[in-house]
Amino acid sequence: MNFAADVVDRFPSDRPALIERARDGSRREWSFGEVRSASLALTDRLRRAGVQRGDVVMTLVGNRPEWVIAMVACFRAGWVALPCNEQLRPGDLAARLAAARPRAIVVDARNLDTLTAARPDAGTEIVVIPDPGLSGTGVGDAGSQAGITEVAPVALAATDPCLITFTSGTTGSAKGVIHGQRYLTGQALQAEHWLAPEPGDVVWCTAASGWSKSARNVFIAPWLRGAVALLHDERFDPAQRLELLAAERVNVLCMAPTEYRVMAKRIDLRALPALRGMVAAGEALNGEVLRAWREAVGLDIRDGYGQTETGQLTANPAGVPAREGSMGRALPGVALAIRDGELVLEDPRSDPTFFVGYLGGEPAPEAEPWRTGDRVRIEADGYLFFEGRSDDVIISAGYRIGPFEVESALVAHAAVAEAAAVAAADEERGAVVRAVVVLADGYAPSDALARELQEWVKSETAPYKYPRIVDFVPDLPKTASGKVQRAALRKN
Repeated sequence: MNFAADVVDRFPSDRPALIERARDGSRREWSFGEVRSASLALTDRLRRAGVQRGDVVMTLVGNRPEWVIAMVACFRAGWVALPCNEQLRPGDLAARLAAARPRAIVVDARNLDTLTAARPDAGTEIVVIPDPGLSGTGVGDAGSQAGITEVAPVALAATDPCLITFTSGTTGSAKGVIHGQRYLTGQALQAEHWLAPEPGDVVWCTAASGWSKSARNVFIAPWLRGAVALLHDERFDPAQRLELLAAERVNVLCMAPTEYRVMAKRIDLRALPALRGMVAAGEALNGEVLRAWREAVGLDIRDGYGQTETGQLTANPAGVPAREGSMGRALPGVALAIRDGELVLEDPRSDPTFFVGYLGGEPAPEAEPWRTGDRVRIEADGYLFFEGRSDDVIISAGYRIGPFEVESALVAHAAVAEAAAVAAADEERGAVVRAVVVLADGYAPSDALARELQEWVKSETAPYKYPRIVDFVPDLPKTASGKVQRAALRKN
């Protein structure tokens, strides 16, 4: 199998593939022929630089066609793509560089300083994309494609690695999840039963590059269905998003629950005649928000569920009224069960997008059930309802945040002796990070110090992890062995 050959190359060259809405306000439509040519140019360039099959290629690019082109180049040549989110700070990137050892990096100019501060290896091939424009990048400009060598797509096995996505844990640093080539073709299941675009539809998945949902639903699942992917390289603005939905006549919308929630609260929603489907995943949506969108556009928001390691597992199916508050039912053929209140993938082989292992050599447990760590209840007809995590992961605005990284950033500040990060309820985001801090000798609690610690965390790790609440305490509750009892802090 080879996604570039089996999907990209098989569409007519003039068939629309991407709609680009750039930060400078410009708009461009990309055909599959243009995507193919640009990806061939990048493949040729990196091969000449010594990048070989199985090497890791990191991307640090916004929601731009160049990111998609780089991913397609990886799929064509058998390189392992490591997309990174623009919110990552030098420390985050340095950890990824150390773990994955990329042979090449594609970065846009606005992120180059952050990458440089992370100090990639001297021998790493770095392709810099100017902002705005493509001239001289070797990615999409006409000059870069002159005289390129036709690159034959590599024949790949289902378990050959294709993608690395990092996920946060509860007691350690982010882990690199490796997906095999089957992850790409396996998206056909959720593309049919959940995302559900029709050929020629415009699909807008708003997830930023670097997240699990972006890797599968920005362009992979739409293209498997013959749809066009919309890319908007801009920060979330509710009014602007509504205008773009109307202007681009979007047919299928995939947003984070928080984005649906904020739009319903902050702007007046209106009818969108072209819109035929809306999906969400990452956290439950409350009834008020669901009703606001239903009244405005006449559609249900269909929730679904998945993890970085598993890909999509459940869905409120297309063509069926959504069950309010439910994460849907198991996708066809996926063997899910509830064991002691926890959602379990009974047979990972039933999941076409199950991962193949972690960076560092730890293989995926395909011969035994996969415990998701999510507490879920099931109704008689198979609909599932999320009830919370069985560990300390914080789910905020759809982001899964491991407390360890927040705590590590906090204790690196001179004023902090000890710290714990837990979830606190929030009306718009579902939950936010709350930091409970024990100060070092010589420091006193104050609002100014709380703000300083918030800014410190933003500078040390991705800003979405920063604590929106900072509480100072004389000591932290601990077990007899000295482990912090985060559960006790969540109750206070």
